[in-house]
Amino acid sequence: MKMRMAIIGCGSRGKDTYAECQKRFPDEMEIVAAVDKNPTKLLEMQEKYGVPSERCYTDADEFLSLPRMGEVACISTLDHLHYEYAVKAMKAGYHLLLEKPISPRLLECRRIQETAEKYNRHVVVCHVLRYTPFYRKIKECLASGVIGDIVSIQASEGVSYWHQAHSFVRGNWRKKEETSPMILQKCCHDFDILLWLGGKHCKRVSSFGDLRLFQKSNAPTGAPKRCTDGCPHAESCLYNAPRYYLGQLRDGNRDWPVNVLNSNPTEENIMEELKRGPYGRCVYYCDNDVVDHQVVNLQMEDGTTIDFTMCAFTKENSRRIRIMGCLGEIEGDMGRNRIFVRPFQGEDTEIDVNALSKDFSGHGGGDVQMMRELIDLILDDKKIPETITTIQQSMESHYIAFAAEESRMHHGKVIDLEDFVGK
Repeated sequence: MKMRMAIIGCGSRGKDTYAECQKRFPDEMEIVAAVDKNPTKLLEMQEKYGVPSERCYTDADEFLSLPRMGEVACISTLDHLHYEYAVKAMKAGYHLLLEKPISPRLLECRRIQETAEKYNRHVVVCHVLRYTPFYRKIKECLASGVIGDIVSIQASEGVSYWHQAHSFVRGNWRKKEETSPMILQKCCHDFDILLWLGGKHCKRVSSFGDLRLFQKSNAPTGAPKRCTDGCPHAESCLYNAPRYYLGQLRDGNRDWPVNVLNSNPTEENIMEELKRGPYGRCVYYCDNDVVDHQVVNLQMEDGTTIDFTMCAFTKENSRRIRIMGCLGEIEGDMGRNRIFVRPFQGEDTEIDVNALSKDFSGHGGGDVQMMRELIDLILDDKKIPETITTIQQSMESHYIAFAAEESRMHHGKVIDLEDFVGK
């Protein structure tokens, strides 16, 4: 028996991540339909995954008006389209694999939850971090009691300067109103992890942050609006687009982020895209408005405190965490796959997470494991895997992100989460 899935939104996540899992689990999942307004992406779905041409659609409404073709619809469109397609898909009979965030609008998140409850649908939000060997091992260490009750957590996400430029300055997620606030789009699964590890509900939120670097006022003298137009700073600029994307290609990387510009990248078509498309723009002359750094403070129901930092200005794209308990502390570096357990009495332990799995592709191994658990959930509906999130659980991380943005917009005002949710 196979889980049959339709992909709505065949971009880098839908096509290159979730559909790709069919190759990992050929006996247990099948991509039965594809929806995208770009015919080229639909052709790729036919060629790579065997989706019949008659089941490829450029109009999501047309697809969702037809009799149900499978058990699951994967919603991996841009954020602002999630609500419309999620609700229609659930009404059409589909369970959902829903890319984060649930929606960029709080009211729409609530309505998706209400629809799921009304029609008894599973909605698995792609909070992929909790499926990784790294965070699962930390959860296991906490459950052992080795550091006692948690008192405080420090966590950070280093977005990295090049990822910020690619996705949040030049790319699809650069404008808050068109997609989501960055703290929601990028970090809702960080909040999901912190809730999961800490095991407590959040009571209060405060936040600070802004857009510091990527704006016109910081453009070097004489810089043109495109990197391809003879920039005098090309040799020294960290964000020179031809050097970055062509350098990736010459180093053998034909996947993300290069394949966002062209799914079959060559030096010629990448350069052409840089000359005319969004990824060739000077980072100081884009129309971006999302933050490039933000801190969030959480007070939990038992008095535990959490501080989380998201910052673009790191060399590595990685997450770090430090959990301080009454009896010891745990530190982890996801980029290096290392966990250090330091009880106040006894010997310190270093855990090499690389020894725990053979596959760390896709968010540290989280993408594939999430699909594994979704298959188990759908094929054995009575058995809910331990790690998988319900829509109700996923909502709390979104409430925190929305409250953090509200606080940031009001100069760090402390937000009572219960009052905020009750609005």
